[in-house]
Amino acid sequence: MKIIFFCNQFANKNSLLSNKNMDIIVNKTNPLKGQITIPADKSITHRAFMFSALTKGKMKVSNYSKGADCLSTLQIIKHLGCNVEYIDDNNLIIDSTNAIKAPDINLNCGNSGTTVRLISGILASQNFNSKLFGDESLSKRPMKRIITPLELMGAKFKHNDYKLPLEIFGSELHGIDYVSHLASAQVKSCILLAGLNAQGVTSFTEPFKSRNHTELMFQYLGANINIEKNMVTVKKSQLNPVDITVCGDISSAAFFIVAALIVPDSEILIKNVGINPTRSGIIDILKSMNADIELINERTVSNEKVADILVKYSNLKCTSIQGEIIPRLIDEIPILALAATQAEGTTVIKDAQDLRNKEADRISAVKTELNKLGANIEETSDGLIIHGKTSLYGNSEINCYHDHRIAMSAFTAGLICKKPIKINQFQWVNISFPEFLDLFHRINYM
Repeated sequence: MKIIFFCNQFANKNSLLSNKNMDIIVNKTNPLKGQITIPADKSITHRAFMFSALTKGKMKVSNYSKGADCLSTLQIIKHLGCNVEYIDDNNLIIDSTNAIKAPDINLNCGNSGTTVRLISGILASQNFNSKLFGDESLSKRPMKRIITPLELMGAKFKHNDYKLPLEIFGSELHGIDYVSHLASAQVKSCILLAGLNAQGVTSFTEPFKSRNHTELMFQYLGANINIEKNMVTVKKSQLNPVDITVCGDISSAAFFIVAALIVPDSEILIKNVGINPTRSGIIDILKSMNADIELINERTVSNEKVADILVKYSNLKCTSIQGEIIPRLIDEIPILALAATQAEGTTVIKDAQDLRNKEADRISAVKTELNKLGANIEETSDGLIIHGKTSLYGNSEINCYHDHRIAMSAFTAGLICKKPIKINQFQWVNISFPEFLDLFHRINYM
């Protein structure tokens, strides 16, 4: 077991996340000050990599995410015939002239649910067979939500009770009109990707609009797509190879936003953050909680809305989080729960039952681990009831359940705990955010 004690020197900060089993100690921090540029959006990076494989040309992808999940996607498209040329640390060119072809090995999706669910939509309509597998955590996650609609389109699979490993038998697909009871960007994207190479018209309707990066990138790359409220329709299309610059990830920015709001006297500027309306629910909710957040330098980059975010320490108030805003902030609920522990009054989170199907059961994990620190949180079947404002005392050992968002939320909580906390297996942040600790160092942590 290796324990890292954070201090003013922040020793070995560049190699922290290379450790296979890394436990850390987090101490109460000084005010957070300064500015950072947030790493690239993971959802957009996944799509840029996968969609480039469908263009039959060369595409430059700039400012891509280097998280393990996105690298799993990049590795898979290489096995599907794409040639990748690295220009420098932030830019690469993907040549899909000889893609997509049968892989010579089984395709490893690692820990990435986005990878397996989206690539399945691409592979289902090919003229070859393939097999997807993942790590222990991913192998427990449900895949019926994509298998069922793909089978309606004519796809054929072999699976383990709708879980990985998943064998895909390439088939000729036909369009369907699919009405989903769940607002899910992964399911929507999977069906739309299958529809790109299916006969006829494919439509996907969801109860609320989930994140729409797929639709925006389809438009940007020239797909035959129509969007009307919560229904998206696509026809068989050839994507064009157009260069993409990936903006910063608002899900990654969320930890820094909440940290600045709850650490007294903090003020930070977070640059180059994607503020796509289907992803910016956390900004809307925090503002409703009296958060001092300002969006500046708003602009559009590769068909995505982007801004710099100025955040100052605030006296937060309770709120209600439910209904159609849930798909706009589903990944940010763990860190929002921490913010709610520092808000006056009782915050109620509902309609978030899909949190139980993430890398961990995030509803149970958030309640269990934050209560260890002194929070007062009740668990419901579809959410949480959070009683604030509570003083977090720390002096606890936190488990992250192989879940990067639980680990990073716990770290953020540790910044205001009266006594140090220990987080076990913190290396799981590398799945999505290997730069996490270094960026906290830059805004004066400790």
